[in-house]
Amino acid sequence: MSFSCFNCDTVTDFEVAFEVKTFTCPSCQTVYLQNEGQFKFANRYQEAFRSTILALGSKATLKGKEYTLSGIIQKKAYGSFYWREYILHNEALEFLFLSEADGHWILLEEIEEEFEVDHHPMTVTYNGTYFDIYDYTTTEIVSASGYFDFDVTQKKIFTTEFINPPFMISVEKVDGVQTAFYGEHITKREIKKAFKVTNLPYKNGVGLVQPFIFNLKYLALTFCAVAMLILLSDWALNSERVEKEVLDVTIPFDSYNNKDFISPAFELKGSSAPMNITVSSNVDNSWANLQIALVNEKTGEETYANKDVEYYHGYTDGENWTEGSTSEDFNLCGVSQGKYHLVLTPMKAPEDVTNTDIYVKASWNKPSSRNVWMTIIFMGAFMALMYFINKYFETSRWEDSNYSPYNE
Repeated sequence: MSFSCFNCDTVTDFEVAFEVKTFTCPSCQTVYLQNEGQFKFANRYQEAFRSTILALGSKATLKGKEYTLSGIIQKKAYGSFYWREYILHNEALEFLFLSEADGHWILLEEIEEEFEVDHHPMTVTYNGTYFDIYDYTTTEIVSASGYFDFDVTQKKIFTTEFINPPFMISVEKVDGVQTAFYGEHITKREIKKAFKVTNLPYKNGVGLVQPFIFNLKYLALTFCAVAMLILLSDWALNSERVEKEVLDVTIPFDSYNNKDFISPAFELKGSSAPMNITVSSNVDNSWANLQIALVNEKTGEETYANKDVEYYHGYTDGENWTEGSTSEDFNLCGVSQGKYHLVLTPMKAPEDVTNTDIYVKASWNKPSSRNVWMTIIFMGAFMALMYFINKYFETSRWEDSNYSPYNE
């Protein structure tokens, strides 16, 4: 359809599949109503659009069908809150409505459901889902552009909105006639893909039905299921594991200070596991050191480690202090099955004449649930963090509503 504005001569030309009842010039906001096949001047909107990113006549693929953007209206509530509604239709005369406010988008379609909203019910039900009342107010159309199958000069619209993010029910009444819409949050990425555009308004605040990054109920269920799987897996893997002690020896410094102590050979059977080594020595304001080599007797491969044992204490500025410990514990990770022996080289401080020996204990395949509980604790902490972030998110969503469940 092509229409040349009588006021500014702007031509608006694109195909529409419905009978046009109202045309509003996108250039000068002049409104024309059809009367007996003729378009006649009705009025002119005085407020310009705050922003209109999507162009009249543009095509979009939504829900697997191609639509044409035939009309844009701008609404206002509370004297200062504005939002845009983009009206789309296809050749089958199916309509979709895109609502944009503060960079947040909702895709709506008209439904035949009747809702009793005159007494402002706190909830309504649609398709077995409860929706909570968010707002009840009078809105008005303050700007329009394009072709419409209704009279856009009907400015006063009584609107009631119910939400259950990411879904909503919007009920509008004009002259006692009710129209209901079912809406769902739609992402900017989907809008860009549908209209093949690159720039859209930046988001500001939390959208009316913008979903939180996680569904907390499903996240909690997932974490519980993962925790159960981890615990069951740990039990299955460790239930038959038996710790094998491969060395328990006290090495005297007078015989092996800076000399190699070679342990008896030992054989390990089973899947790879860490070898836990405990080293202790009676150091007192002194240090001791142990160098370790784990030698695979078949391949000759050697794994080295080095551990210091230090313990110092004293009295300074009226306070007692200590540093270090007389015992240290560490692991050689991923020791596979095979025949091995240990080469231990102990050392101590030359000036230390009171320390006589160093104690070494080594065991393999020692069951440990440390990583299991660390993972579960992390999931619990993450869940708690998400709970408080979600509460702040929802409080922000409801801050402009008189029906907020977060008001004290």
